[in-house]
Amino acid sequence: QLQLVESGGGLVQPGGSLKLSCAASGFTSNSAAIGWFRQAPGKEREGVSCISSSGIITKYADSVKGRFTISRDNAKNTVYLQMNSLKPEDTAVYYCAAATSLSSRYLCDYGGMNYWGKGTLVTVSS
Repeated sequence: QLQLVESGGGLVQPGGSLKLSCAASGFTSNSAAIGWFRQAPGKEREGVSCISSSGIITKYADSVKGRFTISRDNAKNTVYLQMNSLKPEDTAVYYCAAATSLSSRYLCDYGGMNYWGKGTLVTVSS
């Protein structure tokens, strides 16, 4: 069974850092594009970052460019999201998702995600 499990969320002060992990099981993470999404209270879910199955393509939302970095460790079947210079507006539940179709995993298509984790809460507050 294909599963994604997020970890690493928590409470951090503005300007601080967190590193989220997305552990994949039931498939190898490099056979799928992995995306990070977030949903803040009262807001729609938005795509934050994505890494293609090859690792060649990475995407970032404008709001996190220069602050967040996505990476993958194929040996550990895990994708990471390093979040620096965190702001209160980054507060949200963060989800990882996988896109396994041929085109979606090569192009890192946010709309092609077909497996989802349950999320981890990130709270940025003083």
